[in-house]
Amino acid sequence: MNSLSNKPKLLWLAIGLVALLVIAVAVSLFQVTSLKLEVNQQKAENEQLQLTNDQLQLANEYEAINSQFAQYENQATQMAGDTILAKYTAAKNKVEQLLQELNSEKVKSQKRISQLQNEISTLRGLLRHYIAQVDSLGKENAGLRAENAEIRNENRSLSNRMQEVTRKNETLSERMTLAEKLNVTGVALTPLKKNGKQEKKITKAKQLMVTFTIPQNNSTPVGQKTVYLRITSPEGALLGNAGTFDFEGSNVACTAKKQIEYAGEEIPGVTIYWDVNTALSAGEYMVELFADNYRLASRRFTFKK
Repeated sequence: MNSLSNKPKLLWLAIGLVALLVIAVAVSLFQVTSLKLEVNQQKAENEQLQLTNDQLQLANEYEAINSQFAQYENQATQMAGDTILAKYTAAKNKVEQLLQELNSEKVKSQKRISQLQNEISTLRGLLRHYIAQVDSLGKENAGLRAENAEIRNENRSLSNRMQEVTRKNETLSERMTLAEKLNVTGVALTPLKKNGKQEKKITKAKQLMVTFTIPQNNSTPVGQKTVYLRITSPEGALLGNAGTFDFEGSNVACTAKKQIEYAGEEIPGVTIYWDVNTALSAGEYMVELFADNYRLASRRFTFKK
């Protein structure tokens, strides 16, 4: 009897134990599931933090690259049409667009971060290539500047030599021109009496005679020459009026003139006379001779009363 009466109790006890076990398993499953969800959530948050950190690092790297590129802006203006510069500008625009999109996204994407990383790597490679090209251009320009400086020095030296040759040619031309000039020697001024003899007192002279010699000069062109005489009184007045002649672009009055035939040989004792038609005074007289637009001689003679 006792064994039969104990069976229901044992049954209920077993059922209770099973129920407790089921509840314990359910609680355990719930706890495990909650823990997994918490772990997954924490993992997702960690991943987002890592992606955000990667984004910040990439943004800083982009700023560093762009800052380095800014140092070459002056050179960039010289290479505005360069292919590398165009590629760099396009990659830079992509990076800035990606950064702007990532900043607006609440949930970061590993794919987008990887894409940003790739674009920045491209940008970095283009920067290295660009800097190398700019440096090469700088060296080339430095070489050109040195070459241009050398050419300028050579041109200055050539110009100096040409100026020296020009001066020498001008001097030679001047000497040749002077060599062609008709020469005169032994210029003298003599007062004469009415009978043609020498008068000692200038105030009593009836005629003034200028004498000179034309020496031989093979460089002087032969032919008829007109020699013009100017006699200036002590008061500075020109004596006589035999017309004018051209001299250094001006018309100059003369006292008297004489034509001679010059054949290259010496002509001694050439005389030019002027008849006194005004009162003469004692003092210094100046005699000048001209021919072929040259002043052949200029002499001063002093006469007492």
